[in-house]
Amino acid sequence: MTTQVASNLHVPDWWLGSLPEWLVYRELARLGKRDGEHFTYQSPLMGGRIQRGGVIIDFLFYDPPDLAINVQGVYWHYGLGPEVIARDRIARAQLAGQGLTLIFIDEDDLMRNPRHYVEEALQYRDHSQMQE
Repeated sequence: MTTQVASNLHVPDWWLGSLPEWLVYRELARLGKRDGEHFTYQSPLMGGRIQRGGVIIDFLFYDPPDLAINVQGVYWHYGLGPEVIARDRIARAQLAGQGLTLIFIDEDDLMRNPRHYVEEALQYRDHSQMQE
């Protein structure tokens, strides 16, 4: 596996998300996946942030139609305690009940080798700390 260190990156001014989310978006584009055609970026499901139990999916796919990818920031998803981890696991279970497979990609993995982890996620392989 070739390591591509994600340093000195230029994130476009129009990008509103995080650097790790940009890395996923950029790799999807390199693989021929287009926002609005193959996936939607930042999709609210089950009420999004408005309703209790709602979730925001970072990348919700139409092709394949049963795949969702969320980027896991190390601090925001693992560093704030077991309640946040439990919430992410509940979101995964809720989406599974709707026929969606939620794959998590950890921020630190994306910073090391974005192409590898995006390609793995597209094959439904989750290497994140969220694995049970």
